[in-house]
This record gives sequence, C-alpha cells and structure tokens, in this order.
Amino acid sequence: MTAEDLSVPAAELMIVGHYDKAAGYATRRSGGSPSWLLLWTEAGEGLVEQGGAAFRGGAGDLAVLGSGVAQHYRVSPGAQRWRFWWVHFQPRAAWTAWLGPHAVGGGCHLVAAVSEAVHERIGLAFVRASQDARWTPDMPAPRGVRAPAVVSGGAARELVLGAVEEVLVLATASVRPEGRGEEGDERVRRALAIIAAEPGAPHSVASLARAVALSPSRFAHLFAQVTGQTPMQAVRGARVRHAAGLLEVTDLDVGQVAAASGFVSPFHFSRAFRREYGLPPRDYRARLRGEQVIG
Repeated sequence: MTAEDLSVPAAELMIVGHYDKAAGYATRRSGGSPSWLLLWTEAGEGLVEQGGAAFRGGAGDLAVLGSGVAQHYRVSPGAQRWRFWWVHFQPRAAWTAWLGPHAVGGGCHLVAAVSEAVHERIGLAFVRASQDARWTPDMPAPRGVRAPAVVSGGAARELVLGAVEEVLVLATASVRPEGRGEEGDERVRRALAIIAAEPGAPHSVASLARAVALSPSRFAHLFAQVTGQTPMQAVRGARVRHAAGLLEVTDLDVGQVAAASGFVSPFHFSRAFRREYGLPPRDYRARLRGEQVIG
C-alpha cells in the first residue's frame, strides 16, 4: 500500500480522478474521510467496506460513501482489475433525498445495476468533470486528461458539482428501490429543494411540513426514513455548505457570512462549520486562498 493510498484529502478539497487498478490495489482510511466519496465502476469489480457495511461494486454500480466513517475499498478478491471514476466532494442538500433510498448502512449508498441506457451519458459527465476541474476563465479545459485533479476555483467547482449532480440524477432515476413509497420520497425531495434554494431562510420542521402538506410529526419521520437525518440536520448542513461557498467567492467577513447563511450568531456558525469541515471559517478561507495540498 502506497502513501497515496493512505492520503486523506482535506474536507474543502474537491478532487476528480479515474483509476484502472489491478488486483492488489487497496485504500484504507481508519478515520474515514472528511469529504464524501463517489465511485462509479466501469469494469471489473471493487469491494467496499465502511462502518460495518460491505458490498461489491461491478460495472454499472454507483457507490457513494459518507464522511467520517472508517473505510476500506479495494479490487475484489478474485477480480483481475477495477476500473472506476472517483470524486471527493461535499454534497448539495438536495442530493440526500435521491441517495436516501439506496442507503446500505455505515454512511454508504449503493445505486446498483444502473440502466445501461444511461451508462454512456454518465461516462461523458465524468469526462467533463475531469476537464472542468482544471478550467479557468483564461484558458479552455484540457482534453483527454484523466489524472486526479484538485478542482481549481469557484467556477470550476460549480461546473464539477453540476456534472456530479447529473450522474446522481441519471443513476437514481434509472432504478427504483423496493419498499419505498414514491409519493413520500417526492415530498422529501420537495422539502430538500426548498432548503437548497434558500438555506438562510428561517426554516423549521413545522414550516417545511406545511410546505409539503404533512403534519410535523409525519414529515419528520418520513424525512429521517428517506434521508437518514433530521430535517434540521439537513438545514444546518445546507447552511454550512452555502457559507463555504460565500467564503470562497466573496470577501464578506465571518459575521456577514453567518447572517447570510441563516446562523443566529458567528459563534454558532463557527462551531457548526468546524464540525463539518474540520477547521474554523477564517482558516478555511485562508487555506483556499493559499497553496492547496492533498494529504
């Protein structure tokens, strides 16, 4: 196992890469990763273990691993290779509704047997993400490059997030998990869309429940069932991610960012931000504006 295999990308970094690994390849992170990780298998097979969950991913399987849980993934025993795209990222709030029905435990999600009808489009989305990771306003994105790339700036980050979102929509829309009510999932999706559209608004369980025509208790239960988190946990996560974007692309001070993102005070904002990203807002901004180093 190499030093690369043991590296843990910083939470604020978004990284896109493509691997074609032979038998023997493995990555283990005993403390998990501060970022989420997406794995799209093109060929061969990988074995993924995280937080007590274990599953094999073959061609056409999409795995999404949550942050902060010990993980170990590798070429499956008996397989000759594992060719896959991977992305380290922080998710948008609306994505949890799409992934919730595919949870397998341990913070893992497996969208298995994605329809072959969308494989080509998913592959093109990853190629575009790899190119856009290096995009700047002064030069076109390079073509045909699949080496791991740290996403450069705010515009590049939005382009890559758009490609990842396309992958998630295509994959989750092409399969239908058993045992879930479509109507209930749709109401949760609507609530998440409301949160994502205005993360700084004064959301509450009651206000979100009213917006989707459910009682607060029924809404809270359904939301947790589909997403694996409470409505206010989703709101807090959306606010922190919105704040991270403001820190990256504006010169607003921390207090202004906190207010614009819906936090009642800079203190509460800093505490929530540090819990999500592992460092205070000021340090996060300073790190983004300095040299970005993986590891």
